[in-house]
Amino acid sequence: MASDRGEEISVVTLGGKGSSLSSSSLYAISTGLASVRLDSSALDRLASSSSSSNRRPPSVHYQIVLPKTLTPIESRAFLTVLLYKLLRSDSPSVRTFLPVRISETLNNCELHQSLEFEPIDLTEEEVLLVEKSYPSALYGVSAVLDHESTALLAISDAVAALSCEATKADVAAFNSMDSGDGFSAKEEVAVASDMKVLLNGSKLVGKVAIDSVSKIAKVHGSLREMVKLVHSKTRIELNSKAAASSEGTVSDVRTVLYPLAAAINDLGECSLSRVKLNLDSIGSDDLRSSLVGLFEGKCVSGEGLRNGFKLVLELGFEKEYEKFVHQVNVLLGLVWKIVAWEAITGFIALEGVEWSEKSGNVVEVNGGRGGGNVKVEKKGEKKKKVLLGKGTSVIVQLIKDRLQGKVGDGIEKWVEDLLLFLDPKDREFDSLVKKVKELVESNESRRLPKLPKGTRDFAKEQMTIRKSAFSIIEEVFERHGATALDTPVFELRETLMGKYGEDSKLIYDLADQGGELCSLRYDLTVPFARYVAMNGLTSFKRYQIAKVYRRDNPSKGRYREFYQCDLDIAGQYEKMGPDFEIVKILTELLDELNIGDYEVEEKGLSVETADEIGTFVKERGSPLELLSKLKQQGSKFLGHNGSVDALNELEILFKALDVSKSIDRVVFDLSLARGLDYYTGVIFEAVFKGGAQVGSIAAGGRYDNLIGMFGTKQVPSVGVSLGIERVFAIMEQLQKDQSQAPRATKTEVLVSILGDDLTQAAKLVSELWDAKVKAEYFVNKRVMKHIDRARESRIPWMVIVGERELNEGVVKLKDIEASKEEEIPRSRLVEELKRRLNPSN
Repeated sequence: MASDRGEEISVVTLGGKGSSLSSSSLYAISTGLASVRLDSSALDRLASSSSSSNRRPPSVHYQIVLPKTLTPIESRAFLTVLLYKLLRSDSPSVRTFLPVRISETLNNCELHQSLEFEPIDLTEEEVLLVEKSYPSALYGVSAVLDHESTALLAISDAVAALSCEATKADVAAFNSMDSGDGFSAKEEVAVASDMKVLLNGSKLVGKVAIDSVSKIAKVHGSLREMVKLVHSKTRIELNSKAAASSEGTVSDVRTVLYPLAAAINDLGECSLSRVKLNLDSIGSDDLRSSLVGLFEGKCVSGEGLRNGFKLVLELGFEKEYEKFVHQVNVLLGLVWKIVAWEAITGFIALEGVEWSEKSGNVVEVNGGRGGGNVKVEKKGEKKKKVLLGKGTSVIVQLIKDRLQGKVGDGIEKWVEDLLLFLDPKDREFDSLVKKVKELVESNESRRLPKLPKGTRDFAKEQMTIRKSAFSIIEEVFERHGATALDTPVFELRETLMGKYGEDSKLIYDLADQGGELCSLRYDLTVPFARYVAMNGLTSFKRYQIAKVYRRDNPSKGRYREFYQCDLDIAGQYEKMGPDFEIVKILTELLDELNIGDYEVEEKGLSVETADEIGTFVKERGSPLELLSKLKQQGSKFLGHNGSVDALNELEILFKALDVSKSIDRVVFDLSLARGLDYYTGVIFEAVFKGGAQVGSIAAGGRYDNLIGMFGTKQVPSVGVSLGIERVFAIMEQLQKDQSQAPRATKTEVLVSILGDDLTQAAKLVSELWDAKVKAEYFVNKRVMKHIDRARESRIPWMVIVGERELNEGVVKLKDIEASKEEEIPRSRLVEELKRRLNPSN
């Protein structure tokens, strides 16, 4: 079908059996991209129903009046929903005349004309049904919002990616969105993933920290969540037969659209900030000046955006629902224009100067702030070829295709054409959205991979912190005479079952491959007990640092794969000796890791003893003071043999900790918190008390019966497990708070060969490696590339060799921090470097 302008338009059939009305179909009708056809079966049903009923003749001269605040497009959406409700009505009073009259009005009225109805004769039942459908018809405007905001989701991501390249922004935030702990917002992670697809392979993104870039995932993700809610609610309301109560339906509109408006406003503010940064990034002063003039004249300001959002809030509060939904649509229109300007400025920042050169060295720019024509001269230096991301290169090409043949038309014409190109009502717009969606959604095999929930990758900076922590931990363990042990990552299932109580359900079972039934280890203690029993050991002090696995629900600070650092002492020793040493080791670990304030809680009573003594045990305090109180004459504890033995043992422990100057870190807690099934005596945990609110960071206790569970004699044991992942989180946060970036490499010297001779690099760097000097080499003709490499990796020394140095038998030795350099004989290089790297020697 063709419109009056000769343009082909589609047809949307309403009322068919089993059919439904979608936001996209309604939007097509509202914007004149589709005409309405009434399903013949729906008309037959209405005709049959009305003829067989005892319907009274028309008695009301009635005029359908549309809300005056609505735009023509919004009015058409409103009327389309009203028509659809009439077609789906079960009332026998609706004649075919009424829906036919409405559909003719929709099809015959020009798009930007106001929809007006002459009064018509209706029955009282028809009037009642029309008026009852009015509140639901407001969802017609919601459908417009649904369609346009859904399109905005795809376009805004692609446009933001252009800005990331135009401003050389640091996009590292997109790599750290999914922490693997299940705590990340799903839509934020999805946005970050799409941004990585769009920017994959880009050589233009850099290291400029930009707030409006780091917030992209959060802001765009929030809009995705709100659009999904609006889409779901709108779909239900559009296709429900029953007309809801007037107040209830319109109130629902406000409830749904309030958060959508807030998310749209946030995206607009973020996009507007990037527009201004894009303008600053345009290489030509004349081009930038002219575009700024156009932008300030044609795009809403930050204040205008805020006022638009404020009006939405006020109208919703005053319950002026028709004006409210209209104003949300106005707000969306403002943000659409901002996003369109972000695309324009991003494109021109990336390609504008090159395109101006294509028009014959000069491009006429009309409408600059100073008026008249501005000429952009071709710069003498040839523009270097740049590499866009795989996704953004497609977006740039789509824009170039749109401007094909218009290079010399001037920047004002570019702007006008691109504003139309990014208008959802433009006939080519759906094609643009489709291509953008295909870019990030099609061919899943090309999509960037992601991690399983509850797992993480660790970058070089994080690994530097981890290696440092592991080194400290191993040094403390070995200081106390512990030896290392490694056990398989999986055990026989029977080895693990029955050791963890309720937590046994968290054990990862491996698929049966026709052999033994196995499971991933849940902790390191049970494998240690199995090893001691299997080898008939009666005494063993060991440590193990390894990963364990738990089929838990990931949450903040809780993972499915993580490291544990365990030390256990098995065997017969003096009373409370191993318990003392375990607590002492724990305090040494936490002190030397230097993570901040903590305390160690001792919990000293068995189940049976606690049950008999009752509520009196709910006390907590300084170990020696509380112990003294409990042993006073008349104390209820002294009347129970088990508690007397426990108090005597704790007195030995506390006195040992006191003389070892560790007692100030210990708190005595009589309340029972046994944890795992295998604990039999004193248990303890270390609790972090700093600002990161991590909570428990280590736990342990006595388990005298665990080894005997494997069918051998009992070997009493006590151990501690450090929650190293939580300690890492504290250490990383402390470094961020102190603005300290860990140095990821230990390289001491960068061998810089100015040229392309690998053999020179190989010979020189091998001498340093043979002398046990930590060195890297870099071969490049440009000196600044070498210096940048050294600075980025924080390498303290450079050895620079160019053609002159090679001919004269010297090298340049450069101190990066002091920015000083000197020439030394090539033959003395190793000697001089060692002297400077180890001045004390």
